[in-house]
Amino acid sequence: MHQPDTTPRKSIFFDYRIHPFSKPADFDAPARQRVIIIGAGPVGLVTALYLARMGVPCVLATADVQVSEGSRALAFTRRSMEILQQVGAGEHVVRHGLPWQYGNSYYRGRRVFRLEIPYAEDDAFAPLTNLQQQLLEEHLVELIDAEPLVDLRWGTRFEGLEQDDDGVTVTLDTPAGPYRMAADWLVATDGAKSSVRQSMKLRMEGDSYEGRFVIVDVRVDLGLPTERLAFFDPDWNPGNTILMHRQPHGLWRFDYQVPAEESSEAALSPDSIRARVNAQLAMIGHAGKTWEMDWASIYSARAMTLPRYRYGRVLFAGDAAHMLPIFGVRGLNTGWQDAQNLAWKLALVAKGRAAPALLDSYSAERVAAAREIIDEASKSARFMTPPTHGFRLLRDATLSLSLSQAFVRPLLHWRTSRPHEYTRSPLNTAADEESFAEGPRPGATAPNVRLDSGGYLLDRLGPAFHLLCFCQDGRVPAVLAAEAAGLARDGIPVSVTALARAEAPLPAEAIDDRSQRAHRLYGADGRDAVYLLRPDQHVAARWRRPPSGALTRAVRHMLECEEVPS
Repeated sequence: MHQPDTTPRKSIFFDYRIHPFSKPADFDAPARQRVIIIGAGPVGLVTALYLARMGVPCVLATADVQVSEGSRALAFTRRSMEILQQVGAGEHVVRHGLPWQYGNSYYRGRRVFRLEIPYAEDDAFAPLTNLQQQLLEEHLVELIDAEPLVDLRWGTRFEGLEQDDDGVTVTLDTPAGPYRMAADWLVATDGAKSSVRQSMKLRMEGDSYEGRFVIVDVRVDLGLPTERLAFFDPDWNPGNTILMHRQPHGLWRFDYQVPAEESSEAALSPDSIRARVNAQLAMIGHAGKTWEMDWASIYSARAMTLPRYRYGRVLFAGDAAHMLPIFGVRGLNTGWQDAQNLAWKLALVAKGRAAPALLDSYSAERVAAAREIIDEASKSARFMTPPTHGFRLLRDATLSLSLSQAFVRPLLHWRTSRPHEYTRSPLNTAADEESFAEGPRPGATAPNVRLDSGGYLLDRLGPAFHLLCFCQDGRVPAVLAAEAAGLARDGIPVSVTALARAEAPLPAEAIDDRSQRAHRLYGADGRDAVYLLRPDQHVAARWRRPPSGALTRAVRHMLECEEVPS
């Protein structure tokens, strides 16, 4: 029988809470589920919450009885914040996290590059926000505890699965013994060492890098702003790289590269960690500073992905689907984009509102995203930890030139994680593209915008299809309202929002956009336009004046995964 460790993990800033195993009411005769999710890390938690927002119940099983241990994901992108907002967690991260937008690269004691990530008044969230993963996970667990559609089962370890055309049967082990449970669909979000992936003998494609980094979290008062700090070839660690991030609760994260000839055990020894942290503090002008360690671990950069994320009735997301270098904060931020993309499609398939082929578009879109990210992240990884002598020569030459040549410095850009644009998605509808000179094209994420009446546009976009009507008087064309109502009667969630540019009295439900801020951002300055957004806030289609039936055809095209009639 699986007996999880129930000893609370130690931390100097976080009180780990035990979530003890509770024998399910249906233990002896488990009911068939629509969805089982294996792995209750941040990707699994967000997937479960998003499914619940779409009205689909699930069982979420995890072998552990505590949230994640130690220093893991830290920096959350603006896009991740928009995704967390959709499941009710955005405000928590804003309240407890540290926002930032600058990154600094140093070489031989000089700052040779300063990255400024754009931060406009239409952005509801900072470009990046630092918050320790366990603090966010505990809040997500609280949200799930209040969500009746999610059955979170702690201390429940995945042991194996069988599947056929109709569903999946999993074997789960618990302190009360093993049991089997059937479901229509299984989602694997159980991390880089995914037991589900291993049980299916699936292999990832890509590269692993030889460079190893020690992560050390320490409590120390440095009086520095929340900015990313990167130090190349420092005197105390020649040829290698050190990264620093400020965290809430007075902590700093140090990531420093370990020489190839040094063993991981030696690198993690207390004496080694103490000497290197002290050396780094001395280098930045804080010699002799008192500090206290919370956590230390070691990792190597990987850039790998499964070739597809759907295998029959089993779907993969997050680190179970891909392993990405942390340079550019790509890991968890990419996983949340997986979760959002998957959850709305799986919800509609599970409810019988969409064809199972819709889930193939999840695999196609997110594998393409992973491959694009791997291409970008690999460039960063090769710069941070050169894999060959040739790459090291090129890196060192770039750094040397950066001391005197300004044109070289942008090469130190670390290519921050960004939302993928599904411009080649089979779900897109090509309509009036030639009439739009600006604005987000099909496949792009819908840009946020600060509204004249207060708040932001994305605040109003829940887990549904959204029709944005940019118009003069705030009145939705009757034909579009009728089509949206017809889709809603068929159980397809469609919300219609009018954004008016007139100053005259508007319908109560219309958004006042007399400044035309939203109109301009969406390429509708002084003109009418209609955008159809997917539930994950990506543009599916746009028109100037959609003909009768255009909305219905575009939505049906997505749900049925068929070509749009000409």
